[in-house]
Amino acid sequence: MAVEESLPTLHRLADLAELIVPCSTVYVRYSPGPDEDAEHPSTDHESGLQLPGLSANSLKPPGWWTLPVEDWLARRICQYLREREEGARPWVLTGKEADFGPDNEPLLVDIEPIAWLSGDLIEEASERYQQRLDAGRSTHED
Repeated sequence: MAVEESLPTLHRLADLAELIVPCSTVYVRYSPGPDEDAEHPSTDHESGLQLPGLSANSLKPPGWWTLPVEDWLARRICQYLREREEGARPWVLTGKEADFGPDNEPLLVDIEPIAWLSGDLIEEASERYQQRLDAGRSTHED
């Protein structure tokens, strides 16, 4: 059986928030899925170089984040929604950071898939991101 067939699906941000624990880091990745990723490593699209791990983004809030963890998760999930238009699906994983990619994102090895993120969870994240944060605000606006 393929790895992705055995993965549970998370349906609410609260379910995802339960995975955030102080001593470990979980990541989100947008791709065709863990099975496809195991066959085709991440590549830097501009240089064509193969990356020494899968690019992913940490879901662990930084120390300065004082808002609810669900706000951070919504922000992180929404940063790469454009990938869905290209056929990628969001999934949660853990792994060992081996290096950093061209956008300074962690590159992971020893991947352990955890769960898929459902359309309902993505919709909840999008709504929360738009309602609770200043989504899309430019860094240099007055």
